[in-house]
Amino acid sequence: MRDNTPVSVIIPAINEEAAIGKVIADIPGWVDEIIVVDNGSTDATVQVARQAGARVLHEPERGYGAACLTGIASLEHRGIVVFLDGDYSDYPEEMEQLVEPILSGAAEMVIGSRAAGKAERGALTPQARFGNWLACRLMRWFWGVNYTDLGPFRAITYEALQALEMKDRNFGWTVEMQIKAAQRGVKAIEILVRYRKRSGGKSKVSGNLRGVIGAGYKILATIFSAAVDWYFRKRKYA
Repeated sequence: MRDNTPVSVIIPAINEEAAIGKVIADIPGWVDEIIVVDNGSTDATVQVARQAGARVLHEPERGYGAACLTGIASLEHRGIVVFLDGDYSDYPEEMEQLVEPILSGAAEMVIGSRAAGKAERGALTPQARFGNWLACRLMRWFWGVNYTDLGPFRAITYEALQALEMKDRNFGWTVEMQIKAAQRGVKAIEILVRYRKRSGGKSKVSGNLRGVIGAGYKILATIFSAAVDWYFRKRKYA
């Protein structure tokens, strides 16, 4: 608990046995619950996560958003929810920087920006940097919000998260959250975070051509679909 506010962490994970224990170990001690959502691992991710003290859930449907939704549905606390990757590319010890603006009332959602922060050389691939830039530029054009990243390391109040009515079950999860926050008036800010090369192999998204194309297509489709829907909604009620 932080300043009398419960904090929960949700970590989607697939085959992260080399990293998940380190991720959990670096999470601040004031966090109330750590939920690892196993998304179909074939290695020892589940065992390592449990040994490290996390509560492990299983989501058989492959997809980042599907794993996040499963984690949300099982939350035992209704305070601040933090999303964190399981590959040790984020710095869990920086969680205080994401949570404090929410506790102070400065924000309801805080995005950790790797692009504007200090990313280790090679941690963000050129295709990831370009994808982030394009998605953020489009969101600025359509909704007037100034993001620099779609970073997965983020914190949000439980109330705001519920108000966003998240639906996406795969690559569109992070951009859907940022778009809906802009549309629904959720007070969001970015903070600079560090970022390092993932522990144990290539990224499941940016580390291969299929992942890059799939993620890029879904992110752009999410943005344009939301923009068209938003346009017609505004015209309907104009």
